[in-house]
Amino acid sequence: MALRDYMASMDSRHPERTLDLLEPDFRFLIALPGKEVIGKSREDFAAYIAGRNPVERAHEILRYSRDGDVETVYGVVTEGGRYTGSFLSASVVSPGGLMARYQSFFTTSFELVDWAEQGAQPGSASRQTPKDRSRA
Repeated sequence: MALRDYMASMDSRHPERTLDLLEPDFRFLIALPGKEVIGKSREDFAAYIAGRNPVERAHEILRYSRDGDVETVYGVVTEGGRYTGSFLSASVVSPGGLMARYQSFFTTSFELVDWAEQGAQPGSASRQTPKDRSRA
């Protein structure tokens, strides 16, 4: 459940606490539209966290799997309750339960698993928020 804990921590008011979930030699790749963020240590990830825009961001995990030491998640990201894109992430978890490696791809133009209401297009204003889904 390392990836679920990671996502919850990154969405919290104290994302810097996410560092406690990472091995010291943590390596990562975060692919965002138009750029990649790569790091080779927990300190590099601390710099990434410090550079993120402070917004009301939430990662809603729609699919989760684990095979041995590898966890994967797929979901959507909302900011202020509005859909911003989807992600596919994977992590290698150490024997101690900490994340050793992390790779994540975020897109604003494609959904692998449907999340939006019928007929909505990626990026449209008619997206449902997670709270709205319970009424669908």
